[in-house]
Amino acid sequence: MNTRFLRSTFVLLNTDEVSLNKSWNYQHVTSSFYRLYYIEDGQGMLFNADRQVVLEKGYLYLVPSFTTCNYTCDRFLKQYYVTFTEETPDGASLFAANRKIFQIPAGEAEVAAVRRVLCLNPARGLLLSYNPAVYEKAPILKSYREANNTLRECDFLETCGILLQLVSRFMAAADFRESLPAAIHGKVADAIHFIQTHLHTSITVALLARRAHQSADYFSRLFYENTGERPLRYIQNRRVERAQLLLTTTDLPFQDIALQCGFESLPYFARVFKQHTGVTAGEYKKAVV
Repeated sequence: MNTRFLRSTFVLLNTDEVSLNKSWNYQHVTSSFYRLYYIEDGQGMLFNADRQVVLEKGYLYLVPSFTTCNYTCDRFLKQYYVTFTEETPDGASLFAANRKIFQIPAGEAEVAAVRRVLCLNPARGLLLSYNPAVYEKAPILKSYREANNTLRECDFLETCGILLQLVSRFMAAADFRESLPAAIHGKVADAIHFIQTHLHTSITVALLARRAHQSADYFSRLFYENTGERPLRYIQNRRVERAQLLLTTTDLPFQDIALQCGFESLPYFARVFKQHTGVTAGEYKKAVV
């Protein structure tokens, strides 16, 4: 059912039109929000271990939340940027299986949409710094989000609608569709929903297989065929992403975060978090607070 996609709401953080130079050079950035760019002139690059994408005039780019990425500009880059969060009742993400860099041509409608977001939300730029280490602090992100409370209801609703429209353009892109099966198996879709809504509980492959009325081995193969990940790896990735979000947006103690994300102990949480992110939870928290 396509109605499952309507669970996602996209809420603006920042938007502006800026001219950048070689000082726009940041490495290993992993944000809890989405980044969208429309390039008006010049050239830059987005890249990580999986892909290198040149920022070119006349194109739109999307970096989904929790996608590690490097940003560089050798000389000059003029761009519109839009950053926004994704909110769902169960914490699921439309791009959970597509944590990579996307590029699509920008038609007249897409350019008008990006400019309309800025028109509806003036003075919503990054005023202090373009350095993620500065503006991705939790109190600053909170202030950006709370700026939506000053909008007229009609402008807020239109902004959310435009963001959904822009995101849909990337979901129509070939590299988004090709990385997913033509139709995800119903039992796998049910398992994914169960995982997202029960991260705080103990979830095993055996449990998921029993719910699907299948053997553990067969279910694990089916899950891999539909998602590209084994069930346990998928569960761990979602737990770590939820922990990153809580570390960024709350002041909960690490013990509480570990429990809310389904880690059986604080040491286990610490070990898995560092394996997935390359830093400790304390180091991650210090970087965003």
